[in-house]
Amino acid sequence: MQPRIHVVTLAVGNLQRALEFYRDGLGLESTGIVGTEFPGDDTHPAGAAAMFQLQGGLILALYPRSELAKDANVALGPAHSCEFSLGHAVSSRAAVDALLARAKAAGATLTDQPHERPWGIYSGYFRDPDGHLWEIMFNPGFDLGQP
Repeated sequence: MQPRIHVVTLAVGNLQRALEFYRDGLGLESTGIVGTEFPGDDTHPAGAAAMFQLQGGLILALYPRSELAKDANVALGPAHSCEFSLGHAVSSRAAVDALLARAKAAGATLTDQPHERPWGIYSGYFRDPDGHLWEIMFNPGFDLGQP
């Protein structure tokens, strides 16, 4: 297996709400909900999902929790979000503060105030409307590939 990831899929409680949060609230580009022509049933997953093309070819996908459980053939249990976080690096401390404010205005819950770590990273966390944990960080050592 080559060390790479192509798609990160977030299980969501309400696909339309999640699309609006990421597209309208955070400004990620999406064509909207696709795959609605595949309705699914009690045992077969529906196809409706929303996708966002990210830098480097990575795709962020939103898929209803119930349908992801059916698709993966796992039991649908309560949502859990503290076992991992998604990290988004930005170019400055001010950009951390601005993106956290934008997320909050879009309906996210900030989990703490952004703060400086002893190792030089400045970051803060938010949970999206489905509870997924995001860290917005500025690390002066990161090369973001931007001019």
